[in-house]
Amino acid sequence: MKGCDRPLCETYDVALLDLDGVVYVGHRPVANAAESLAKARAAGQRLAFVTNNASRTPSAVAALLHRVGVPADAADVVTSAQAAARLLAERLPAGAPVLVVGGTGLRKALYDRGLRPVSTAAERPRAVVQGYTPGLDYGILAEGAQAVQRGALFVGSNRDATIPGGDGAPKPGNGSLLQVIRTATGVEPIITGKPERPLHHESILRTGAERPLVVGDRLDTDIEGAHNGGADSLLVLTGVTRPLDLLTAVPEHRPTYLAPDLTGLLAAHPEAGADGDARTCGGWTARWAGERLEVTGGGDPYDGLRALAAAAWRDDRPAPAEAVTDALAALGLPQDA
Repeated sequence: MKGCDRPLCETYDVALLDLDGVVYVGHRPVANAAESLAKARAAGQRLAFVTNNASRTPSAVAALLHRVGVPADAADVVTSAQAAARLLAERLPAGAPVLVVGGTGLRKALYDRGLRPVSTAAERPRAVVQGYTPGLDYGILAEGAQAVQRGALFVGSNRDATIPGGDGAPKPGNGSLLQVIRTATGVEPIITGKPERPLHHESILRTGAERPLVVGDRLDTDIEGAHNGGADSLLVLTGVTRPLDLLTAVPEHRPTYLAPDLTGLLAAHPEAGADGDARTCGGWTARWAGERLEVTGGGDPYDGLRALAAAAWRDDRPAPAEAVTDALAALGLPQDA
C-alpha cells in the first residue's frame, strides 16, 4: 500500500465510487457515507457513482442516492449499460438493431447512443447485449441465443456471479445468467463492467478525471478494475470484503489504501515502513515467524492491518489463510469483521 500525507479528497480530483456495500447496502445507507461524501465534495473532490448494475437508469440510481442522503444527478452516475452502449456504438452503424436481454437501463443507454433496441431475433439484430434484470425469462434468452447463433455480437454488462439478496443471502447475478446463451452457442461474451476496462474508460471520459481514485468494497471487481485501469484504489470494509480476504489477496486484488468506511476519503494514510524483515505502521509491527505472521504493538487496528498487509504481500503469491488468522485476531479485527 501507498502512504498519502494529505487527505485523499484533496489528492485525487475524482472519486469513482461503487454503490452497494460502499454508499448503501440494499436500500439502507452505510454509516458515515453521506457525511463523508459531503465533506469530500466541500473539499473540492468530484464524485461519480460507478455501478455494474445495468438494470437501473442513471436517474433511478440518482433517486436512490437521494433517499440515502447523498445528493446526486443522473450525470453523476456511470453504469455498465452505458459502457456497453458505447462499445456497441463504436462497432455498429447508427440506428443498428440490438437485441436487449435485460431491462430499462440497457434500453435507455442504447437509445442515448443512437442504437435501436429490439426484442426478437427475427429483427436481425447486429448484436445481443445482456444485463441483469429480475424479470428475465426463458423466451428472451432463447431469442438472444438464436441471434448469437446467427452471428450477432454478444456483449454482457458484467460478469458478477451473484448479487446481494434482500435477506442477506446472495442471488444469481448477470454472470450466472450469461451462461445460458454462452452454453447454448459456445460464444464468449465481451464484458464491459468491472473489472474489465470499458466501464473504467467510460467513467474517465464522462468525468474528465485526471487523477481518479476508485473506491469500492470488492476485490475482484472494484480493486481489480482499478488495477486494470491503472488507477489507485481505496478499499472500504463496509461491504463484502473482510480483513482476511485483504491479507490473502492476489496482486491484482491489492488496494492502494484501506479504510473502515468512507471516512477514509477525509484522512491522510500512513505508509507501512520497513524495519529489517518487519513492516511497521503506527504503533504496530508485523513480521513472519516461520510460516505464520505475527503482529505486536498497539494503537489504531487499521494501522495494524496495514502493517500485516505489507508483510503478507511480500511476493506475488497470496498468503495462506492459516498463516494470518492469529495475527488478525490480535488486532481485534477477526476474519469475519
